[in-house]
Amino acid sequence: MKKIGLALGGGGAKGFAHIPILEVFDELGIKPYCIVGTSIGSILGALYASGHSAADIVEMTKQLIAPRNASFKSIIRGKELFRALNLIDPHFSLKPQGLLKGEKFLGYLYDQMNANTFEELSIPFKAVATDFWRRKQVVFESGNLLPAVRASMAIPYVFTPVRINDQVLVDGGLVNNVPHDLLSAKCDIRIAVDIMGEWSIPKTKTPSPMDAIFHSYEVMQDAIAGTKLRSYPVDIYMRPPLMDIGVLDFYKADTIYEQGLAAKDDFKRKLEQLLSKKRPKIGWLRGK
Repeated sequence: MKKIGLALGGGGAKGFAHIPILEVFDELGIKPYCIVGTSIGSILGALYASGHSAADIVEMTKQLIAPRNASFKSIIRGKELFRALNLIDPHFSLKPQGLLKGEKFLGYLYDQMNANTFEELSIPFKAVATDFWRRKQVVFESGNLLPAVRASMAIPYVFTPVRINDQVLVDGGLVNNVPHDLLSAKCDIRIAVDIMGEWSIPKTKTPSPMDAIFHSYEVMQDAIAGTKLRSYPVDIYMRPPLMDIGVLDFYKADTIYEQGLAAKDDFKRKLEQLLSKKRPKIGWLRGK
């Protein structure tokens, strides 16, 4: 069986679009050889690497944002309370480091994961974070799992930074939002999933202060991802057709998942084609 490397990009709530991609692996009865994730990609990547199926992750998501048996649509229509509010722990301070500390959210994930350390995962996994003051990438692949995932998803001023040793760590999306360059050299097939999405907002509109903050972040991430792809080409680069989804739009879970489904059949077809092809006799002829 060919070794598949999977890189899951960051994007906050847009991460629900990763689930249809993971469903393809389950439907084909295969698993990635390794997974690399940034931000929400590190959360879903760690869950999947710990042994959970895509269906398990869907169920976790439902339980996270609504009581048992509540549908995504009922949440959106206001029939159920947004249960995730119970998992948010505001960081109140005269000198706030972030709007949310993240302990409750990560505690929920901790309860769902089947591993405490990277070494216990059933699939080799890496999580990407950013050393804020040194302005450089930090890659975790060993030791305690949850602090690394928390650091990877610590969007500046939304989540409190994570301190590990002498580093102040924040969201890995600042330096490497779609980290396919970190996939193992042993991979025969390299896959990257970019969940940046698009906006239908008129391009002449003056952005609001909130739009300016988050969209500036996305402009930077998009530029880095484009440069990275030119330097480190992959076999499949998926960009689900997400439209008008913000990084904090978790209440749109159903919509995001449905938009992500639009890329599922195309991804499955491309992956099956690559799996059916014979390996080249000379490995170094492949791209990076």
